[in-house]
Amino acid sequence: MGEQSHKTAGLSLASRLVHSDDGISTHRAVAPAMHVSTTFRYNDNPDMLQPEVYLDPDAPLDSHVYSRYTNPNTTRLEAILTSVLGGKTLTYASGLSAFHMMLVRINPKRIAIGDGYHGCHGIIGIQSRLTGLQKLPLDCDASELQPGDVIHVETPLNPTGEARDLQYYADKAHKAGAYLTVDATFAPPPLQDPFAHGADVVMHSGTKYFGGHSDMLCGALALSPRLKDEDWFQPMLYERSILGAVMGSMEGWLGLRSLRTMELRVLRQSRTATDLVAWLAAQLKDDLASPVAKVVDHVKHASLQPEAADEGSWLRRQMHGGYGPVFALAMKSEEVAKRLPSKLILFHHATSLGGVESLIEWRAMTDKTVQRNILRVSIGVEALEDLRADFEQAFEKLAAEV
Repeated sequence: MGEQSHKTAGLSLASRLVHSDDGISTHRAVAPAMHVSTTFRYNDNPDMLQPEVYLDPDAPLDSHVYSRYTNPNTTRLEAILTSVLGGKTLTYASGLSAFHMMLVRINPKRIAIGDGYHGCHGIIGIQSRLTGLQKLPLDCDASELQPGDVIHVETPLNPTGEARDLQYYADKAHKAGAYLTVDATFAPPPLQDPFAHGADVVMHSGTKYFGGHSDMLCGALALSPRLKDEDWFQPMLYERSILGAVMGSMEGWLGLRSLRTMELRVLRQSRTATDLVAWLAAQLKDDLASPVAKVVDHVKHASLQPEAADEGSWLRRQMHGGYGPVFALAMKSEEVAKRLPSKLILFHHATSLGGVESLIEWRAMTDKTVQRNILRVSIGVEALEDLRADFEQAFEKLAAEV
C-alpha cells in the first residue's frame, strides 16, 4: 500500500479516488471483483508456512486469512481512503462503531463535546458506565483537560450544517496534552481537510458520502501522520478484529464502487445546497410576499455564518471546497415542520443523508435532543431548478393552510 500511495501522491483528488488501489489486486479485471469469502487458503508449500504469518509472496498487498481481520474489498477501500483523507485509515461496521473504537484506543478520562449526533453521546454514556469517562462541555475551560483527554468536534454540525473552528480547538487540546478528534462526515474531501487544521484523528460515517447511494453502512478512522504507527494503527487493527467491528465484504465492495464518484457528487451537492440556502434566506427577507417567510423562521448552514463573507476567515480557510450539502430549516412551529415533508415531491421524508437522492427529515423522528420545529435537509444530485421548484410548490401549499 505504501508503494502505491507514493505512486498516486501527486495526483488530483479525482484521480486518486479512481487509482489509489491500482496494483493491490493481482487480477487483470478493470472493475473490482466482489469477494464475499470469509476464509482464504494458506500457501500450498509447507516450507512457506509460519505461525501467524499470512503474507502471500504472489500478492503481497492482497494477502488475507480471515475476513474478520482483513478482506480484499475493504483493503482496497482503505487504500483509497488513506490517500484521500491524508492519514492511514481503518474502516468499521458503521460510523458509531468507528467512534467507539476510537474511544477504546485513546481511553480518555474526559471528553469535551458539544451538540451533534446523538449516537456519539450514546456511546459516551456506555463508556462512562464501563470506564468512568467524564463528559465535559465542548467549550469547557482548558484547565479541566489533562494529557490523554479528548476534544471531539463535529463539523459541520448535525443537523444544522454549521461549522466549528478546528484550529481553535486543536490549539486548546494540544496545549493541554489532549487529542483533537473530528467527525468530518458532513464535509468529506474535497470540502475540508481536518488534518490541515490540527486534527489527530478524523472520523467519518462512510454510510453517508463515501457510500453516497443509501445502500451501505460504513465507518472510518483516519490517523494523523504525526501519530506513531506502532502506537495507533497496528493496535487498532488488532482491536478491530477482536471486538468484531469489521466492515462487511459486500459493503466494502459497495464503498469501493461509490468512492470513484465522490468528488463529482459532493461538489455538486454542496453547490446546490448553498444556492438553495441563499434563495431561502432571500425569501425570508420578504415578509409580505413570500410563502417561505410565512412558515419558516430561519435557515441554518455554514454559508450563512458571518465568517463566510470574510475572505480571510477561518471558515473560508477550513471549508475551502464548499459549505456542505446539509442544512436545517427552523419552522415557525412543530406543526408546520411535520407537514412540510409530505408536500414535497422530489425529497424523500427519511433519516440519514449523503445519498444521490435529496432527503428531508422532521428531526424529532430520530433525535429527541433537537427542537421539534427542526427539519434537516440533505441535498442530492438532482438539478437545482427542480429542487427549488419543489420547495416553492410545497411552501405555497403549506402557507395556504396556516
